[in-house]
Amino acid sequence: MTPTIATDATMSPISLFLQADIIVKIVMLGLIAASIWTWSIIIVHGLRLRRLHARTVRFERDFKGAEDIDNFYTANRQSDLPSAKVLAAGVGEWRRSTSGKAIDRDGTRTRLAQAMATAADAEVDRLSDRLNILATVGSVAPFVGLFGTVWGIMRAFTNIAAQQNTSLGVVAPGIAEALFATALGLFAAIPAVIAYNRLTHGVNRIEARLHRFADGFHGTLSRELEAE
Repeated sequence: MTPTIATDATMSPISLFLQADIIVKIVMLGLIAASIWTWSIIIVHGLRLRRLHARTVRFERDFKGAEDIDNFYTANRQSDLPSAKVLAAGVGEWRRSTSGKAIDRDGTRTRLAQAMATAADAEVDRLSDRLNILATVGSVAPFVGLFGTVWGIMRAFTNIAAQQNTSLGVVAPGIAEALFATALGLFAAIPAVIAYNRLTHGVNRIEARLHRFADGFHGTLSRELEAE
């Protein structure tokens, strides 16, 4: 078996991949796929949360300036904004609870709070969809890369024993190919961890706004109950 001597060509990322063992190749391809998937989630969710935050601020500003809540609700009932869903839950429960002749004020307040809290939690769950993938990639990818590295180093030492040659020019390509798997694992994991923390922070900000909006609307409806 002719030994592979390290050159610039053999040490390039493409050459390291092509020279790798089939197991290491599978590991590398899996990490590359995970990285592409991670970046697609980062871009889609990042842009989505940014637009959503801006729209939510405008919605809440318009709500505070609305003279008639029923008209505002009718104009925004088809909106996909989380705040609009919380508003719809509150208005719907208000109408059901006050449609009879006798109104249970305490029960109505409790049901209003539960309805809007449930709507807010459902929207947060929807916004958090697929963020768990980032957490999974961030925690698992380094170990997958390490597995590829260990397997590649075992193969490199096996080749060294077969060739009876321990020169750096022979050893380097096998070791570099193994370490390249670790590099790919970190390349997939680091952006995933950073993005998970940032996007989770963004979701938490929206969640806080939703609950503040629900509390404020609940206060408005409670005052309406007292006036009846």
